[in-house]
Amino acid sequence: MHSILIVEDDINISGLLKEALEKESYLCTQAFSGTEARMLLAASSYSLVLLDLMLPGILGEEFLKEVRRKGNTPVIVLTAKDTVDDKVEFLRGGADDYVTKPFDIKEILARVEVQIRRTGDMPHEQFLNYQGMELDKEHFCVKVEGVVLSKITKQEFAILELLLKHPKKVFGKEEIFEYAWKEAYMGETKTLDVHISNIRKKIKVVTEREYIETVWGIGYRLHP
Repeated sequence: MHSILIVEDDINISGLLKEALEKESYLCTQAFSGTEARMLLAASSYSLVLLDLMLPGILGEEFLKEVRRKGNTPVIVLTAKDTVDDKVEFLRGGADDYVTKPFDIKEILARVEVQIRRTGDMPHEQFLNYQGMELDKEHFCVKVEGVVLSKITKQEFAILELLLKHPKKVFGKEEIFEYAWKEAYMGETKTLDVHISNIRKKIKVVTEREYIETVWGIGYRLHP
């Protein structure tokens, strides 16, 4: 599941974007200031950023520079400015695309799809690593301290992949379930909890180190 960071201080616009994108099966995180967006970017990586430029805290232009320093995550700027000079400035400043306000949500979805598809054609990292754990996406195996975990299932692999992609983020059970099972979460947590328990048991065969932390009332994350 592709993850999108929505950086927009208008609660109504942010909510509209989140609702529309989640209907298209994107995983959305909201930030309502440049400062909050910077914190989220430091803790996780995203498939795409939707960025309003007029933000409290750190301005959108400054946050865009931080995104570019971190990597090549696509950024679509949301702006009320619509002159040619403004648009050229956005693109030269590091934006991959822009949409002028007021916008049609269908246009946003189409532009997001184009950027996701474009980056999807790029080579992906084969390995994800976290404190002695290595996930090999090409060969579908997980190693802990150099030892391959036994009989990892498709869902267990997907759970670990999501957690390793965002090692500092706390994921709700709904997010993890929808990523691993590729279907809507219906409120039942036992299946996910059993899979988390099975992962822990397989890790325990190799090491006493705890890799998955339960965050009560929310979900799970990698143990700091």
